[in-house]
Amino acid sequence: MKRSEIAISASLVPIDYLTVVLAGIASYSIRFWQPVQEIRPAIFELSFNSYLGFLWGISAIWIFGFAIAGLYSMRGTRRPIDEIYKIILGSSTAVAILMFIFFFSRNLFDSRFIIIAGWIFSTIFVITSRGLIRLIQHSLYKYGLGVHRVIIIGRGKLAQEVEENFKKDVKAGFKVVGKFSDFSLESEKEIYQLLMSDKFDEILIADASIPNEQVTRLNDFSYLNHITLKFVAGIFDTPITNFEFNTIAGLPIIEVKKTRLDGWGKIYKRVFDVVISTFLITLIIPFLLLISFLILIDSRGQIFFSYQRIGQFGRPFKYFKFRSMVKNAHQKRFDEEFMATHENLRAGTPMIKLKDDPRITRVGKIIRRFSIDELPELFNVLIGRMSLVGPRPHEVEEVAKYNSHQKRVLTIKPGMTGMAQVSGRSDLNFDDEIRLDIWYMENWSPKLDLMILFRTPLAVLKKRKTE
Repeated sequence: MKRSEIAISASLVPIDYLTVVLAGIASYSIRFWQPVQEIRPAIFELSFNSYLGFLWGISAIWIFGFAIAGLYSMRGTRRPIDEIYKIILGSSTAVAILMFIFFFSRNLFDSRFIIIAGWIFSTIFVITSRGLIRLIQHSLYKYGLGVHRVIIIGRGKLAQEVEENFKKDVKAGFKVVGKFSDFSLESEKEIYQLLMSDKFDEILIADASIPNEQVTRLNDFSYLNHITLKFVAGIFDTPITNFEFNTIAGLPIIEVKKTRLDGWGKIYKRVFDVVISTFLITLIIPFLLLISFLILIDSRGQIFFSYQRIGQFGRPFKYFKFRSMVKNAHQKRFDEEFMATHENLRAGTPMIKLKDDPRITRVGKIIRRFSIDELPELFNVLIGRMSLVGPRPHEVEEVAKYNSHQKRVLTIKPGMTGMAQVSGRSDLNFDDEIRLDIWYMENWSPKLDLMILFRTPLAVLKKRKTE
């Protein structure tokens, strides 16, 4: 999903809230309008300030109703008729909840007119505001702003129809920037050059005759280069399983979903990371100072170990941990004589893990045993380079050896803990670790994150085979 779509979808919540507040003010104003009072005088007294106090809370009930109706699902394309239906459903749900509250409360006002008018105005106002947002978005599409820049893969009538539909239906927000008959090795090179020039965001397969081998390579290509892969519904029998169906420019389109950590999932996870990391940092500052002091008196060198790791989308970042090894320990991994005399428990994989590693200091053994050395990673979480839960941070040398399947874990931010850590920690082989991390990425949920966080302390305390 494009950033502009995420921004628009996220802004809908405060916009809808303020729109409902305006609808409530309009309902009150009409109810106490003099001509209406002359026809049917109000039998209750309620000042505007008191009403406004109620209105702020009541409007939140409307947002809850809209959320239940599915108005805030992050999808790139929404049909107007579906959106209108959900607005009516959400408003009706909110009114039902409000009536239930009023039935059991004696403190709130009782005005059927304001409630009915609020339902009508909120529905009309929100439909209007959503229409204006859609109109603005479509206007921006005409200038090439926020559009999906797509490359079509395919030959024949279907591929031609897709291209023509996208050109005719500007409101769909898709711009065809290239078309290839297949995904041969030559085509892959040309497409990669376009990608490096930042010419497109998505690839759309529109040909049933594309070999499954090419579809699989396209799927890997989209993962490795962090672009969206879509294809016209019903034309393939492939091993790809994570789909999202949509209708774009009158065509049934399927998008291959790399992870649920998109849209609201991405926003939720970031807010959760900021809140929890801030709380934990504030809580353990005295403990961090104590560990820093012990590291200083135990061995020469800096308190923190800072090294470049590979994060989301293959971007490098500075990674912080408490130093648990002797000074310049990292250089030893390039010393052939040293490596030859120490057993690598991860031999045959991109990773290095030495048995009875002599580079680890006395304090380092303790803080590693209980993963205390990883606590400074909370600062990486706070600034957005990492997440509380996710695949482990990737070393530059290791990523260079990853195959296309293993590089899928670069789709999301690395984490302080993850599925691999709580499912066996260092006992797991590299392939199992990758398998668990990809499963987490494709099946993420807030509940899964909480489960992993709760299981992490138990995984840390559990005795490992390598110790």
